[in-house]
Amino acid sequence: MRHLKAKYGAGLLVAILVLVTAASAQAGEITTDKLWDLFYRILNFAVLMVILVYFLKKPTVNFFTNRRETIRAELEELEAKRAEVERAYRESESKMASLEDSAREIVAEAVRQGELERERILADAERSAENMKRQAEMAVQHELSMAKSQLRAEIAEEAARAAEELVQKNLQPADEDRMIAGCLDKVGGVQ
Repeated sequence: MRHLKAKYGAGLLVAILVLVTAASAQAGEITTDKLWDLFYRILNFAVLMVILVYFLKKPTVNFFTNRRETIRAELEELEAKRAEVERAYRESESKMASLEDSAREIVAEAVRQGELERERILADAERSAENMKRQAEMAVQHELSMAKSQLRAEIAEEAARAAEELVQKNLQPADEDRMIAGCLDKVGGVQ
């Protein structure tokens, strides 16, 4: 369709030029030799145009068609890349949001675990302190009872020694005989 319009447009332009030239020639300004010269020049130009169109039409049309297709393909590729980049951007934003939430959860869990560990350590320390206190009290009680037993033994030994000294000092041979006789009577009464 375009080619027909171009052909008709070129033909119309040539016809207008011929009519203008003929009208000028009748006015007497242009001679017949000049008209034939103009006619050959126009014919030469028309033939050159037909040859150029004939030989350059297909490569020119192919060039512009290929160029149009290349540009369209590049635009489609760029649109696809843009869509991919936007999708990746949205994906990374959602991942960042989920990572931030995950980080908050991890920190909260670590704090909770730390609190539980602190409470466990404090409870263990309290139990250990109670055990140490109980063991210390038991050790003190044991040492106290040992000291009391040793003191009683020493007091009894000292009392026996003091009594023996007192008896040896105050005991007369007649008292001694009476005591021996009393012991023998007891032993004899038991048998």
